[in-house]
Amino acid sequence: MENTMEILVKTEETRLYTVAYPNPGKETVILLHGGPGVPDGLGLVAEFLSRHFQVITFHQRGTLSSPCYNSDYSMGAYLSDIDSITARFDVQQFHLFGHSWGGLYAQIYAYQNPHRLQSLFLCSPASGTGRQWKEMLLEVSRYNKSKSTQQEWLGMIKDASLGVLGNDKAYERLFTQFCLNCNKGYNVSNPVPVMIDHIYAKPINRTSLALLREPILEPMIDQGFKFTVTYGQDDIYGDSKKYVRERYPYANYITIPQSSHFAWLQNEPAFYDILSEHYNLSS
Repeated sequence: MENTMEILVKTEETRLYTVAYPNPGKETVILLHGGPGVPDGLGLVAEFLSRHFQVITFHQRGTLSSPCYNSDYSMGAYLSDIDSITARFDVQQFHLFGHSWGGLYAQIYAYQNPHRLQSLFLCSPASGTGRQWKEMLLEVSRYNKSKSTQQEWLGMIKDASLGVLGNDKAYERLFTQFCLNCNKGYNVSNPVPVMIDHIYAKPINRTSLALLREPILEPMIDQGFKFTVTYGQDDIYGDSKKYVRERYPYANYITIPQSSHFAWLQNEPAFYDILSEHYNLSS
């Protein structure tokens, strides 16, 4: 869209490349992309919501145009980035939308700052921290194995190993195959909806390590804001989804048919109907 504003929100640790869709007088929605360390394509979601809200998106620390000078990928650092952005835009309360890892990022923020949220929308959210993060990673591995040819799967094993050792190109190949696996069987125009050539190993590895060290999130008392959780019918997660349900038994859970991990591409009508209901938008 032409009506966007690109700025750098600077802190001592990073400069967060931020894109805002101004909409004077409207409430604000902040979008958290997946990954970690993988700039993905939430642009379509931002454009849809920008008709009704001020929408703010940003490259997370260490991702694409947001360098992380001190290599701090702790959850406290991630949470401070959201606070820096809201301070820059003078936003006190807002709606938070998170996809995949961004859905876990949103959960951690909500746990620490429930008073700031007007609503929470988790789209195929990662399942949890600590051992729950490890369990979820194993599920995603099994999903990819089931969707890959033998040659593709062997390539993913090799690239995952090289990526852990710090090889950016290996992670580029790994996430390319991941996206292709998620979109197998779906008629989507862009089966790799992430910026593959801007994937860096350091934020992926250090954020994952930080998540493994995090204590498991405790159940959160109903804070009174609208709370929606969606998963694709053929999503990348397995039994670990139960941890999200146990954490928020009062949330509205919806399984989107004929979709996997990128529901806004794979079943666009159903996804945007759910989004419209969550945000009380007129058709």
